[in-house]
Amino acid sequence: MKITFLGTGTSTGVPEIGCTCEVCTGKDPRNRRLRTSVLIETEGKCILLDCGPDFRWQMIRNKTCRLDAVLISHEHYDHVGGLDDLRPFCIGKGVDIYAEAYVANAIKTRIPYAFRAHKYPGIPNLELHSIQNEPFVAAGISVIPIRVMHACLPIFGYRIGNMAYLTDLKTLPEEEFSKLYGLDVLIIDALRKKGHPSHESIGEALENIKRIRPKASYLIHMSHRIGLHAEVEKELPPNVYLSYDGLTIHL
Repeated sequence: MKITFLGTGTSTGVPEIGCTCEVCTGKDPRNRRLRTSVLIETEGKCILLDCGPDFRWQMIRNKTCRLDAVLISHEHYDHVGGLDDLRPFCIGKGVDIYAEAYVANAIKTRIPYAFRAHKYPGIPNLELHSIQNEPFVAAGISVIPIRVMHACLPIFGYRIGNMAYLTDLKTLPEEEFSKLYGLDVLIIDALRKKGHPSHESIGEALENIKRIRPKASYLIHMSHRIGLHAEVEKELPPNVYLSYDGLTIHL
């Protein structure tokens, strides 16, 4: 399995518009974060986890010419804002999008022209598949949804093989932990050092990592308030890392 971090930032991205803090104005490219998205390549398939507003540039920068499925965690704009840009991947076929029913309905509301009976030429051909909190198959690859809570909003993380992707979580229901044991890589939300009502802080993420005990963990969905990459990574326990845009790992 090859895992590519296409984007590792929160909804505002980093640098944040108008901000002059040391993170937003620094020269370390690891501090420049597009909205969170991860590409999984396994068993000859390419699966995209979330499709935010930076999707077009992420695909160009990563030289990605193929997608076999897209898994959506929830309907917030920073996770679905790039769906219209799937058009180049729709030539000759539809792109399979997997999301739970309320998210699928929200997508239809956001871009209704993509789902009309008589479609305008050139619009994205998106095949929506509603999923529940039970295993499913996407592009021939087994996927296990992980229920997490984004404050009071129930959303999905996903496990594929021995990798799990948990974005935008604040709490993890007790019954979901059993789906997360035996991981080689855990990709997990850590917005900043200070607490937040709908995202984990670094400290909260580390508590979950301590319980799940993956071989390695990578923090995502980070704001500029997390601090400088080079400094914060020195403070992390062994085998816990700040991710950055363009980071690639292999399992």
